[in-house]
Amino acid sequence: TAPYLHVGAVSLMAILSWPIALHFFRMNKRRQVAVLGLYLSVLFSLYLVPLGMYSPCIKEAGTLGPAPALMGHRGAPMLAPENTVMSFEKAVEAGGEGLETDVTIYDGVPFLMHDSTLKRTTNVAEVFPNRTHIDASMFTWAELQQLNAGGWFLSRDPFGTVSSLSESDRSQAQNQSVPSLAQFLEVAAGTGRLVLFDLRRPPYGHPYSQSYINTTLQVIQAHINSSQVLWLPSEDRDLVQAVDPQLQQTSGEKASIQELTDDHITRLNLHYSTMSQQQIKYQSVNISTNLYVISQPWLYTLAWCSGAHSVTSNSIHILSSINKPLFLMTPEEYSLMWILTDVVSAFLIIAVFVFHWRERGLPFWSGSRQTHENGPYSKFRTLSDVWSISS
Repeated sequence: TAPYLHVGAVSLMAILSWPIALHFFRMNKRRQVAVLGLYLSVLFSLYLVPLGMYSPCIKEAGTLGPAPALMGHRGAPMLAPENTVMSFEKAVEAGGEGLETDVTIYDGVPFLMHDSTLKRTTNVAEVFPNRTHIDASMFTWAELQQLNAGGWFLSRDPFGTVSSLSESDRSQAQNQSVPSLAQFLEVAAGTGRLVLFDLRRPPYGHPYSQSYINTTLQVIQAHINSSQVLWLPSEDRDLVQAVDPQLQQTSGEKASIQELTDDHITRLNLHYSTMSQQQIKYQSVNISTNLYVISQPWLYTLAWCSGAHSVTSNSIHILSSINKPLFLMTPEEYSLMWILTDVVSAFLIIAVFVFHWRERGLPFWSGSRQTHENGPYSKFRTLSDVWSISS
C-alpha cells in the first residue's frame, strides 16, 4: 500500500495549501517564515519518501510467482467451530491445500485443542463446573467425549458469520465434539491434504510428559502418509527425524541456511510480520515459507508478492477466489506515478499561493500594513487595526 499512501499524503498537503495560503498573507513576517518553513519541510519530505520506500508488489513484469497455497487455521473457523471435524471438512471444500491445528494429550489419546483450558470452546462449565480452569491435558478421552465443541460457536458468533450459514450447517455445528488427532489425520489422508500442528508438552508430572512425542508419532504412522505431515515441534527433532525421516521438518524460527539444513528443515512457519523478499534465499535451497495468520485479501496480496509458498488463514473461502494480486506494478510504472504526483501537486500548491497573493494585493512578505478593501478579505488585518480606528 506504500505507493497509495504516498499519493494520499501528497494530495492531503495540496488540499491543506488552500487554508494555509489563506491565512499566510494575514500573518506578520515572523509567523510567515515559521508556517511556510514547516509546511515546505513536510511537503519536501513527502516528495522524497519514495526513495526509501519498499513495497513487495513493485516488481519487474514476469517475476511474480504462483499464489501461496492456503492452510486452514484450525480448519475454517469462519464457517464452523474451530478444531472440529466439520471445520476441517469445510476448509477442504473451500480449497485449502493444508490443515493446521494444535494437539494435546492425556491418557494416550492425542486430541485437538488450542487453548490450555476447555473453557472457551466447549461446554465444560456445564458438564464439569468445578474443572473449568483445569489444563485440558488433565481430562481423559472419555471425559472429553462428553463435551460439546460447537454450541459456543453459534452463541458467540466469533466472526459474525453464523447468520450466513444454512440451517443444516448450523445443526451440524451444534453437534460437534472434541476430535482426536486420529480423526483429524483421517480427514487429511482421505483428501490428500498437508497437515501442520503444534504439539503442546504435557505439564510436569503428567503420565505422558516423557512419551508424548513417541505416542504422537505412532498415531501419525497409523493414519496418514508421513510425507503429508509438517512436523513443527522442535523438541527431540533429531530423534524424530531418525524415527520417521519422511516427515517434513518445519521450524517456527528463522536461522542461517546452514543451521536449517543441519536440522533437515524443509519449511519455515513464521508470523506474517516477518515477510520479506529475504525468503528468496531460503527458496534457493528448497526451504519454503508458510506465513500465519493471513485472512485479509490485501495481506494475502503482500504475501504473494513476497514469495511466500503458503499461508495459514481463517478465511480460505475468501482468499481462494483471488486470482491475482490486488495491486501490482512495475518499478517504471511506480516512478511515473511518483513523479506525476509530485509535479502536479507542486503546480497546484504554487497556483493556490499565487491566487491568494494576487487577491490579497500585498507583497509576498507582509512587512507593511497595506490592505485591499475591495478583495474578499476583511479590510482590517489585525486586532490592532480595529483598535486604532475605533480610538
